Amino acid sequence: MSLQKKIEDKLNQSLKNKDKDIFPTLRLVVSAIKDVKIAKKMRDSDLKDSDVIAILKKMIKQRNDSCEAYQKAGRSDLLDSEKKEISVIGTFLPKQLDENETKKICEETVKKVGATSVKDMGKVMGMLKSNHGEVLDFALVSKTIKEILSK
Repeated sequence: MSLQKKIEDKLNQSLKNKDKDIFPTLRLVVSAIKDVKIAKKMRDSDLKDSDVIAILKKMIKQRNDSCEAYQKAGRSDLLDSEKKEISVIGTFLPKQLDENETKKICEETVKKVGATSVKDMGKVMGMLKSNHGEVLDFALVSKTIKEILSK
């Protein structure tokens, strides 16, 4: 079953169960998926799982940015709401690698590419995106690669 179908099924299930913590967020996700399908002029077919994952990651990034703003403004009520949405969206993403695993993969990729300075960062990022794009947090990857290459 495609990831898009899983999300739609979860939405229908949460609507039947009247789960007010989940279905508003899932409606946003389904709407974002439909927006991309419209932009790609796809009618009946599902998006590839990689496309859906990219949409979900973008939505989480937007919510993380909002969390920072709400935290600075002292709006804990809105902060809690955003964190709940992040957790709902995150259930559909593949498990992200932790900091140690990310550092290990980054170090291996830097050696494979032969990167020696921050100027080579694009090559390293490109290889990481093609090989491990779904399981890496690229904000952490960027920071890790900069640390490795600046030594």
